Amino acid sequence: MKDRKVTILGGGNTAFSVAARLSHMGNSICILEHPDFAESVSNISASKTINLEGVLETGPASIEKITLDPSEALNFSDLLLLIVPAYAHKPFAEFCGPHLTDEHTVVVMPGTLGSLEWKVLASEFGANNMTVAEVDTAPYVCRKTSDNSAVIWGEVTALGLGVIPSSETAPVQEMLEPLFPGVTAYSDSLECGLSAMNPVVHPAGVLMNAGRVEYSRGEFYFYEEGVSNSVAKAIEAVDIERRMIGTALGYELVPVADGFHEAGFGPKGRLWEVINGSHMLTRLKAPGSLETRWLSEDIPFGISAWSKIGNQYGISCPVMDSFAQIGNIVMGANGNEGRGPRDLGIENLSVAELKNYLLTGS
Repeated sequence: MKDRKVTILGGGNTAFSVAARLSHMGNSICILEHPDFAESVSNISASKTINLEGVLETGPASIEKITLDPSEALNFSDLLLLIVPAYAHKPFAEFCGPHLTDEHTVVVMPGTLGSLEWKVLASEFGANNMTVAEVDTAPYVCRKTSDNSAVIWGEVTALGLGVIPSSETAPVQEMLEPLFPGVTAYSDSLECGLSAMNPVVHPAGVLMNAGRVEYSRGEFYFYEEGVSNSVAKAIEAVDIERRMIGTALGYELVPVADGFHEAGFGPKGRLWEVINGSHMLTRLKAPGSLETRWLSEDIPFGISAWSKIGNQYGISCPVMDSFAQIGNIVMGANGNEGRGPRDLGIENLSVAELKNYLLTGS
């Protein structure tokens, strides 16, 4: 599909990369940034160009519209790709809310249950029947390289998609397939949110390398050097609890090592083997400090949110809770930050009621 109009919400690393890549593919792109972060798009507002480097298309990519006005951006396209950290999902929903309609389709990239929160917030603004989707990981391993350029080191080969209501999965998958070839569908958005890989790996990996992160200011390769055999075992313990929650809710979640392999990150094997053999992952350096979204996002909106859901359905998650507690000490946060069943619109639902809500969206 060429000349598909797409509005991208956000102006960070992945948002820039997706905007430039989709433009190179022949689509018309609008970028909407929140006014609080206007500086992230200020240097491309005049040229309306992002220079893309890396393993896919390269060179200058034209961006048709760059704006801080949600009305203008949401009128540009009915397909909205929300590409911001999880802690910005709610502020962006409130920013865009008055302009949302049932004709819009929002895809949270990645979601970590953000689609469920957006569904609740959209309904508060009157868009009761709007379709909201999420994917299980970012579509590219990428970074901004300057204020007007980005690099893509690798592409996810099987992007997982969850939709609420799940009855709308096929149309959304058809809409996204030309933009992200190989997109595959989960049974619903909750299964997708529980299948995110970053919260499985990042909190345990960063906290078990905390001293090295602070001493070196991130000057080491996180996956290649930081995820040793012992660290991989701790990550796999987090993963066991995640899959226990899935089992209680009727899902057969893919183990983290298999998920990394199926997404195209590395060869099949145990987690350490997949990571050690990954050309993409082994090129990524660690965060420069412990003030990183690998903790501030992946704990309150990842493992802590998962644990709260598990607790609602009788599943104890002591390993997740331990890393969350240590992470909260490091961040100076508390366990009530982030989101839980109430924010996701599923508080006190039985499993049968939950399944009906995920299917119908109401």
